Amino acid sequence: MVLRTLEHKIEALFEGIFGRAFRTNVQPVELARKLAKEMDDHRTVSVSRVYVPNEYTVYLSSADREQFVGYEDNLKGELQEYLSEHARREDYALLSPARVLMETDDDLDVGEFGIATRMVQPDRRRAGTGEPLGEVQPGATMVYKPGTPVPTQAVSAEELGLEPELVTLTFDGSRYEVKQQRVVIGRARDCDIQLADANVSRRHAELRQEGASYWVVDLGSTNGMEVNGKRVKRAKLADGDTITLGSTDLTFGREEH
Repeated sequence: MVLRTLEHKIEALFEGIFGRAFRTNVQPVELARKLAKEMDDHRTVSVSRVYVPNEYTVYLSSADREQFVGYEDNLKGELQEYLSEHARREDYALLSPARVLMETDDDLDVGEFGIATRMVQPDRRRAGTGEPLGEVQPGATMVYKPGTPVPTQAVSAEELGLEPELVTLTFDGSRYEVKQQRVVIGRARDCDIQLADANVSRRHAELRQEGASYWVVDLGSTNGMEVNGKRVKRAKLADGDTITLGSTDLTFGREEH
């Protein structure tokens, strides 16, 4: 099996002294499997194809990343091959070959890692130059470490042939139509949605569009956040879900026009 063979190749990069040290930290093969999971979780279905992100940034603690000295480029190449094979096997469509980047995040502890996904439109004029593909639009996708801003660029639903939809947040008898990729909710006047609730932080939470999905993320609030009665830091939303910030309930709505 091709994916199993690739997993063995990834593991083989760290045999010997480096491998023995690395086994107390993040496992390279675990990165491969989680990257494939993020590809699955961020699918966008169009009329005739299923699109998935084509760029993945792995965030590691300083101690974990030090284990990659002399091996990082090889590992990124193997991870990219693993993602490409996974996409081929699942019949996913990529806008360009899968690309894996690695960054250090000092807020992460040893053994923790984050993965940010981007669906980037290729710029054929700069293809092969080594420059970033396309212009980066603001956004954030941090899967294992919520609240860390990561620049993202999402392909619009119209570009992928999807039907337009109406996304709303309803609270206190009012309905807010979501028309941007990021909506900040809080007590501050500069928030996109301002709540007159003393138990709500100035910048309490953020609604984010990530590919075809919507997520709500706690921005480090004082009193925390609940979704459908469960206390969470980050949650994927479905039509009818209830977000509780302080003493205020917001209902997430999503429907096709």
